[in-house]
Amino acid sequence: MRRGLASRLPLALRFALRDLTGDLRGFSVFIACIVIGVAAISGVGAVSQSLSEGLAREGRTILGGDVSVATTMRHLSPQEREFFERNGRVCEIALMRAMARSATGEATLVEIKAVDSAYPNAGAVELTPPQPLAEALGQRDGIYGLVADSTLIARLDLAVGDRVKIGGGSFRLTAELTSEPDKLAGGFGFGARVVMSEEALKATGLLQPGAVVRWLTRIALRGSGAVASDAEVERFATALTAAFPQAGWDLRKRDAVSPQFSRNQERFTQLLTLVALTALVAGGAGVANAVSGFVARKRDAFAILKALGAPASRVFAMALVEVLLVAGLAVIGGLALGATFPYLADFALSASVPLPFSPSVDMRSLAVGAAYGLLVALIFALPPLGRAYGTPVARLLRDEAEEKAPPRIFMLAALAAAALLVALVLGSAADKRLAGAYIAATAAAFALLRGVATLVVRIAQRVSNVPNARLRHAIGNIRRPKSLAATLIVSIGVTETLLVALALIEGSIHAELHQVRKNDTPSFYFVDVAKEQAGEFASFLSAFATDAKVEHVPMMRGRIVAVKGVRAEHLKPPDDIAWALDGDRGVTFSATPPKGSEIAAGQWWAAGHDGPPLVSLETRVAEGLGLVVGDEIVVNVLGRDVAARIANLRRLDWRSYGINFMMVFSPDAFADAPFSEIFTVAFADRDDPARDKRLIREVAARFPQIAALRVKDALEAVQKIANQLTFAARAAAGLTIVTAALALGSAVAASQRGRQRDAIILKTLGATRVWLTSAFAMEFALLGLVAGLFSVIAGAGAAGFILEALMKMDFVFRPWPVALTALGGLAFAIGLGLAGSWRVLGEKPGPALRRQ
Repeated sequence: MRRGLASRLPLALRFALRDLTGDLRGFSVFIACIVIGVAAISGVGAVSQSLSEGLAREGRTILGGDVSVATTMRHLSPQEREFFERNGRVCEIALMRAMARSATGEATLVEIKAVDSAYPNAGAVELTPPQPLAEALGQRDGIYGLVADSTLIARLDLAVGDRVKIGGGSFRLTAELTSEPDKLAGGFGFGARVVMSEEALKATGLLQPGAVVRWLTRIALRGSGAVASDAEVERFATALTAAFPQAGWDLRKRDAVSPQFSRNQERFTQLLTLVALTALVAGGAGVANAVSGFVARKRDAFAILKALGAPASRVFAMALVEVLLVAGLAVIGGLALGATFPYLADFALSASVPLPFSPSVDMRSLAVGAAYGLLVALIFALPPLGRAYGTPVARLLRDEAEEKAPPRIFMLAALAAAALLVALVLGSAADKRLAGAYIAATAAAFALLRGVATLVVRIAQRVSNVPNARLRHAIGNIRRPKSLAATLIVSIGVTETLLVALALIEGSIHAELHQVRKNDTPSFYFVDVAKEQAGEFASFLSAFATDAKVEHVPMMRGRIVAVKGVRAEHLKPPDDIAWALDGDRGVTFSATPPKGSEIAAGQWWAAGHDGPPLVSLETRVAEGLGLVVGDEIVVNVLGRDVAARIANLRRLDWRSYGINFMMVFSPDAFADAPFSEIFTVAFADRDDPARDKRLIREVAARFPQIAALRVKDALEAVQKIANQLTFAARAAAGLTIVTAALALGSAVAASQRGRQRDAIILKTLGATRVWLTSAFAMEFALLGLVAGLFSVIAGAGAAGFILEALMKMDFVFRPWPVALTALGGLAFAIGLGLAGSWRVLGEKPGPALRRQ
């Protein structure tokens, strides 16, 4: 039965199965390279999809309801509130910043979350010690309760039962906040989280006219079932928008809790996938070497088949089927490993990051990983297989057949597979621009490295009169047939280029976050300064530090709701500009151009302008939204739509950390509107912790309604996130090192036969193992030095482009990380080369000569 079934299989498949059943030698590096690359690609995609599914599954809990609307500096109107209450259970939350003060006078920034009795609409709040939230926030003996996260407890050295002052109110700490279900929907904050009741917030005196308060109104809809269906949620959102088209609120549904978070997740997933693909391609040399070794081992068998009348096409088909079967096994192994990534990530994240995660096997990610693996295998296997197809029987039967270039058709087939791989990458990419730039840069790096290798070989061919015998032997190995120059330079060069670029990007980000080179970089921000207090507060700051530079401007919050007559929700801006339409942004008004900005187009309005509102817009945002001077935008401020004509465009230096606004209006646009002031203070001596601490304590004591944000604390929080992202990118880049090592190791192993013959002859003539070791070390050092020099230049160029063109940051060249990376690559090349040649170095001449 088994023999009958096998007889019905195609001949090429029968041959391949019989051959592989007997022996898989020589394919270990091939399999390892494919397994690692496919596992990384499919695993990264599966982890991202598991996070997306978790967000979707827990969307109602994360959002705090089925639908949420956010307004800034205004409550819902009675009509809006009534519309919500007709359709379900409503809860309201107020978010704002303030300073918390302990009994000892220590003060720190807090993010206040004031909730009503209906909170939470979904999920549950966890407290330590456990107790109902309403009980923890209730009033006892005239003092409201307060719950706070561990950050505040640590900063102010608090214990349950201690008193805390916020604004003009006094609170009793009743519990530690260990978990809040809607934390992710609240966004990123610089202060510690505290939760109080809405009544307690009113008692603090912080709700002054112009205070920046973000109100969130959530609704749990009354649906046909226990939970409203997606269709019912969509119908309510549509009806809400139609009923209040001028509301200007930021509307979120449970299936799109945070568009910005989702975009960032997609981008980072794509970046990691591309780095993993680079690792897969870097291991392509290992695939090619394995297939070349396979062809060499089967040379006699192929020759016999051709001699018996088998056409070259059938011989090629047998070899191709066998290689594809091995690639298929490797892909299956990679997919099996990649499928475990979501479960490993779930285990790791559950203990450290409070993200909703739904581990599952993602078929799309597995399909993409499989396609990538098979295409890379084809790209690097077709040329060596083509050599077997085009080599005549007589040449195949010779022991030392001279290498012959494969027929052009196989090179074209490999290029077609490469084009299909590029199309697949672009087709599956969320950001086509990023994917295209990465592919172009990677292809250019490979092409240039291959050209550099060719140039090195040609230079070696011209170098003959070298006095040092070891160096002469090293140069001879570089120019010989089957030289390691191409494999080593490409493998080491790609890996080092990636690492150099990551090191320089990381260094530039850190330099950006630590920059103190600009004299006007502020040390503190002070927000929610009532306009009636602005003069008194300015006098206080001037008296506190006479050398400090103090600036202040009015500030409100506004949201772009229409551009040239098109509603914001219908616009499709580039990803790097979409933030301008996500929620509300700070806006100000000024009679003169703000400091630190440059007029790029148009004119500033005349002093005393009294007419239709005018606005000055930042240039990159204007370009991303397709706006020019004279166009109209509509911005909702305090629940009122303000239509303004663009009078000019400004270039801003966001990296100064000074007061910058995307939109600056003419003063008449908000003549009678309530607003607060935002202050910045820049000290001449920037590093004085004692002074900073004293300033925070005095501001909190004398001006309890004003929130202080130290720029250094904000930068440290951002740097922590940058470090985590860099670590993930470096972990992915580590795969490139592994596959490059495998590829280089296979190339060294493939060259052992020729090296062994040379070593035997040289030992017969008196060469020692030390002499041969130093000669081989010189060879690998020369090639590693060339690869390192290229990687420094290419990596610096790539980092500069990414920083300057994409991230809009200054490029900072850091010599020490670059030097360490280059030296590490050089040591890696020498060490791996010598390790691969160790067997040759230990061969004794006598037995080896008897085998010849």
